[in-house]
Amino acid sequence: MRCVRPSSNRIFFFLLCFLPASLQSDRQRPPAMSWERKDVKIFGTDELAEGLAKHTAALSHKFAHHRRAFTVVLSGGYLIEKLRKLVEPPYVHEIDWSKWHIFWVDERVVKKTDPDSNYKLALDGFLSLVPIPANQIYSINDEVDAKQAAEDYEAKLKELVAHGVVEISPETNFPRFDLMLLGMGPDGHLASLFPHHPLLHERKKWVTFLEDSPKPPPVRITFTFPVIDASAYIFMVVAGSGEVDAVAKAIQGNASGDELLPVQRVRLENGEFTWFLDTLAASKLRSF
Repeated sequence: MRCVRPSSNRIFFFLLCFLPASLQSDRQRPPAMSWERKDVKIFGTDELAEGLAKHTAALSHKFAHHRRAFTVVLSGGYLIEKLRKLVEPPYVHEIDWSKWHIFWVDERVVKKTDPDSNYKLALDGFLSLVPIPANQIYSINDEVDAKQAAEDYEAKLKELVAHGVVEISPETNFPRFDLMLLGMGPDGHLASLFPHHPLLHERKKWVTFLEDSPKPPPVRITFTFPVIDASAYIFMVVAGSGEVDAVAKAIQGNASGDELLPVQRVRLENGEFTWFLDTLAASKLRSF
């Protein structure tokens, strides 16, 4: 394990785990599982949003330069508040928002105006403050039941793949999003993929649904692991003390099989997984 602390004010660590020295560079990195290499960035509580904005803007510039779209997947929770620096100078003026296409890794099957809606949370706290074209924001159909909403969302993704907006993984033929901005629950869940739930093992559908979420509201749709695994980049954003035990277990635990947290089940085909933590969330990590 190698840990490097830069000399800036920001508390930042770059952590490489389990790889031999010959593979410890971005250019040499093989298309391996994300858990063979862990990138962990730790910031002061007030600096997390700035660090997240800086790295998100850099990816936006990269993808906007090389292709006509930058496909971004959001989750709910406090992630949206952590995106606040993107709507401020300099980022709000530097980013080409016309290239952004917004999706949700999961959504509660409620009306878009419902306080439980991830769409409403993102709209109020982020999307209404930046000039992303409205027809490039893909919310769920809130006029149908969960099964139909999941099917409709998957159909929309396939349409966007056909039109070249969303890329497709050549390895698995699942959609490959440029960036997933995700959060994690105290039980280690991501999206609406919860510990010991049957949907952890769904490998055919792109989008599915559940009506028994252990976290209310119970009825939701969610991306499946093959879609998450196909991502080019995942930024996992965790702040505060609520998920501190899950963070320590996910990054430094040695669980296997059914005892793996959902977040530990991510196996990127050919992408980069980075933890964005504040000091509270990282407080139980060893060797820091």
